[in-house]
Amino acid sequence: MKTSYIPTAAKAAALITCVLAAVSTTLSAQSSSPSIPVGWLSAYPTVVKTGTKPTLTWDISYPSIVKDFVDVTPPATVIPKVDLDVDVRVLGNGVTVSTSNGGFNFVNAEASLSFNGGSYSRIFYGTNNSVNPSNVVWSKTKIRKGESLRFGGRYYYNNSWGTQFTSTSSTKNVRVLVAGDTPPNKVPDYGAPTLESFIRPYLGPDGKVKIGPMDVIVFMELTHTNEADTGYDLQDMVLLVTFKERK
Repeated sequence: MKTSYIPTAAKAAALITCVLAAVSTTLSAQSSSPSIPVGWLSAYPTVVKTGTKPTLTWDISYPSIVKDFVDVTPPATVIPKVDLDVDVRVLGNGVTVSTSNGGFNFVNAEASLSFNGGSYSRIFYGTNNSVNPSNVVWSKTKIRKGESLRFGGRYYYNNSWGTQFTSTSSTKNVRVLVAGDTPPNKVPDYGAPTLESFIRPYLGPDGKVKIGPMDVIVFMELTHTNEADTGYDLQDMVLLVTFKERK
């Protein structure tokens, strides 16, 4: 919290206008991790005579940056630096199989999670039609500093499971990125017709990841291992992981 003194009411009004413009015109209650600077400002007394010195008191909350709170170890291990809460959502399942008439059908796939070195446990199973990005499929209150999160996935087709790829697979079929990162060139460009529609809101026209300041996004390739193959596009399973500061 900051406190200051200025000599006149006119200057007080000018400073109030400048500070409010800088921190946001919205002074209502905000979350612990605002996406833009927000805050409040008060002056006392509110009416003063020339030559008097009103007191200004203000507070500004700056956006959090997820890398201030977690370490991301490539390709896809996330380790909190402090105690945090976390929610995981599925954004989409892009595994498909071609049909005889030139169309395609979605294929069931599984997303899994390993917490703090434990075994991988299912957090989602179904086709893309089963995905609701608003649903939290896994959450935990107070992940402690140093407790790792790793991610995995595989598809199920013709009564058989495909290979399970995880955060530690040598083929790097699972990748974690944060806001502002440039995706691997295997992820189709923002305007490319091969970019899955469920990913488009999370990529900007500049080609960079566009997610919240306390989010990480998980891209998975579940059907190919050779990065030179045109089918290797890292959009077979996509997760959004949101961290929350603990108060």
